[in-house]
Amino acid sequence: MTDTAKNALTGGCQCGAVRFALSAPPAKISICHCRMCQKATGAPFASFADIEHGDFRWTKGTPAAFQSSSIAMRDFCAACGTPLSFRRIGGPRIEIMTGAFDRPDRIVPTRQYGTESRLGWVVGIANLPSQTTLQNYGPEKMATIASHQHPDHD
Repeated sequence: MTDTAKNALTGGCQCGAVRFALSAPPAKISICHCRMCQKATGAPFASFADIEHGDFRWTKGTPAAFQSSSIAMRDFCAACGTPLSFRRIGGPRIEIMTGAFDRPDRIVPTRQYGTESRLGWVVGIANLPSQTTLQNYGPEKMATIASHQHPDHD
């Protein structure tokens, strides 16, 4: 059996310098609206998959880390800046950003935390007018865009 076949899920940063793999499904998948997560991601909320350290490994590269509080570290790619994780110092688990997975559609949140900082407009996102990327740019512009992003696989 190959390493890829053994892994339940894989992912990594935008440039591909840091990659990871899980050997078991996440224990919990959540969204956090707290102000620290908003700042750490530059987004209105963060979404995490909670994984036992024994079920997780970095498979390529080593992320840089920032101690965001007295109890937590946040890992990110030093090359492209992609936020990758939240982990309690000395804790038994690591929480990986769901957008960093190769198949984020398989990582569905079931809980929310930090709702005291949830932005009021977040609840209405699904009802906003929407377009696909192709609809937004058009086929002519899309044909001229060269992605430098790592593909969603190893």
